[in-house]
Amino acid sequence: MAHYLIGDVQGCDGALQRLLDTLAFSPSRDTLWLLGDLVNRGPASAAVLRRLMRYGGSARCLLGNHDLHLLALAHGVRPPHRSDTVADVLQAPDRSALLEWLRRQPLALQHQHAGETFLMVHAGVLPAWDAPKTLALAAELEAVLRGPDLLDLLKRMYGNEPAAWDDALRGEARLRVVVNALTRLRFCTEKGEMEFATKEGAGAAPRGYLPWFEVPGRRTADVTVAFGHWSTLGRLARSDVLALDTGCVWGGCLTALRLVSPGAHERIELRCEAALSVGLGH
Repeated sequence: MAHYLIGDVQGCDGALQRLLDTLAFSPSRDTLWLLGDLVNRGPASAAVLRRLMRYGGSARCLLGNHDLHLLALAHGVRPPHRSDTVADVLQAPDRSALLEWLRRQPLALQHQHAGETFLMVHAGVLPAWDAPKTLALAAELEAVLRGPDLLDLLKRMYGNEPAAWDDALRGEARLRVVVNALTRLRFCTEKGEMEFATKEGAGAAPRGYLPWFEVPGRRTADVTVAFGHWSTLGRLARSDVLALDTGCVWGGCLTALRLVSPGAHERIELRCEAALSVGLGH
């Protein structure tokens, strides 16, 4: 029984199939933990969703910013971007089932393996949040996504303010900070003020900002945080942080990490030719 963490698939179903073949993945035996951005920019978002739905509980999937964007598009809240490639979902005969499944996926997960605790998010965790706080805030957001107020949330979740967490936040401001941290975060200040304009690697941090996982005293330093989202970050495998978005959709690799023993995990990468064939650029 193997457990695999997998980075951003972004509609690259062919690459996912080849990776799973390489792993000899069996849904009756193994578990996949996908770190969000299941769809968009790649050529086969609907196929990715159907595959993961078919795997049932053997595929544990997080929501990323592109997944939320698809929900917003589907509900008429956001206009399509010229680089969006989710028409196959929006025009699918099983569109309703695909979108219903998507809205019910979590935004944070925790898993214990061989004595090591993994906290999984798509993008990042604010320094003031420990693992239980992160999971609790994700659950607040998940309840709204799965409930009758979905449309209202999608209308109000976009924006960069408030830029920092405050326990006194309520309503849409509270949920927006949670959305931004879990699905968009790369850099923040030591006080947890987020910055979203910079998309380059860790060395490009704006003055006064740090990669979120470098903030001194961050409260998730006692667990291993696994995340995707940051394709320009490059390979990162530390005892406390695992970065797994290696730019599959940009012609890079789709990466899986097989959990073996604390601090010693097997990394498997497979280059994604499918993204190159549709002419996508970074």
